[in-house]
Amino acid sequence: MTKLSNVVVLDSKTLKAIANGEKKFDNRLNNTGRPVNKKSARQIRLNKQAFYSNVNDKFVSGKRFQLDGSSSIYKYSPSDNGLGCIVETAFNTHCANVSYVGRTKVKAYSFTLGKKVNVELNLKTLKFVS
Repeated sequence: MTKLSNVVVLDSKTLKAIANGEKKFDNRLNNTGRPVNKKSARQIRLNKQAFYSNVNDKFVSGKRFQLDGSSSIYKYSPSDNGLGCIVETAFNTHCANVSYVGRTKVKAYSFTLGKKVNVELNLKTLKFVS
């Protein structure tokens, strides 16, 4: 490369790198030049969607969780047919069969004394433990 009074002459190798996006020729780093308004309705919506996706991924992957006001620790155990069950981790005992896994809600059922008991878990209120 040869510099001639504020003019840069580029060789073919550098031009190919710029065309392929490997090298930025004006030293900008993907900056739009505008600050993000964290309080805008769009940013609030995007943050909520990211939170819901994160919580759903934690639940489906089998990360252990606690219910509000409960000392027991549970986890979701998927099965081959797509749905699974909720298992208490202390004694590895079956607690409920999962019938629906949504974005923010999980529906499960269990049989107690011959009656079907429906359980709904709100993923937003679960406390995930490590």
